[in-house]
Amino acid sequence: MRTKTLLLTAALSVAGIASSMAQVYSVNAVGYVNKTIHPGFNLVSNPLMQSNNTLNVLLPAPPNQTQVYTFTPGPGGGFQRRTFDTDIGGWDPDGLGTIDFGGGAFINNQSGSSFVLTSVGEVAQGTLANPVPAGFSILSSKVPQTGLVTDVLLFPPANQDAVYKFVNTGVPGGGYQRSIFDTDIGDWDPIQPSIEVGEAMFVSSVAGHIWTRTFTVN
Repeated sequence: MRTKTLLLTAALSVAGIASSMAQVYSVNAVGYVNKTIHPGFNLVSNPLMQSNNTLNVLLPAPPNQTQVYTFTPGPGGGFQRRTFDTDIGGWDPDGLGTIDFGGGAFINNQSGSSFVLTSVGEVAQGTLANPVPAGFSILSSKVPQTGLVTDVLLFPPANQDAVYKFVNTGVPGGGYQRSIFDTDIGDWDPIQPSIEVGEAMFVSSVAGHIWTRTFTVN
C-alpha cells in the first residue's frame, strides 16, 4: 500500500505541475519504488518503465563488492555476474548488463548492512504483455502491485508451471520456495505464492506462454 501511495502521489504532483504551467494534464503516472536490499542474495525486479535499464543507471553507486547476477534464458544462456568495485569506480567487467522491465536479477549485498534500491520511472499502463519462455526465466509483474501471483498479479499458469519465490539468504530459512500449478487440483501446490513490489521470481514453464494484463491508474 505504501508503494502505491508513493506512485500515485508522484503522479498527481506531475499532473499538477503541468496544469499550473500550461493547463495541460499529463496522462503518464511517474513515481518511484524503494526496495530494501538486505545482506546476502535478493531477487529483485525493475518495477517501472525507464529509458535506460543498465546497471550504470539503476545502481550507479551501490556498496563496494555488490554483485548482480543477470540471467539469460534458453540454450547457451545462464547467469552473468558483475561486481561493483570502488577501486575502479564502477562495475567489473562493465555496467552494461540490464535488469529488464518485467524481468529481474539477483543482487548479492556483501556489505553486511542493508541499503535501499530506488527505482524511478513510469507506471506501465494499457495492455501489458510479458513473454514466459519455455524453461527457466526470471520474471516480475509489469504492474507495481503486491499480492498473490495469480489472484492479484494475474499470472496465467499452465499445467506444471513452477514459481520459485526467493527469500533473502540473510535470514533463517532463506532460499527458494517452490510452488507448482497442478490442473488436477486446479490450484498451486503447496500454496499460491505472494510477490511484493520490487520483487522478481524464478519461473519454470513447460511450453511457454504470455503473461498479459490490462491496467490503468485512472
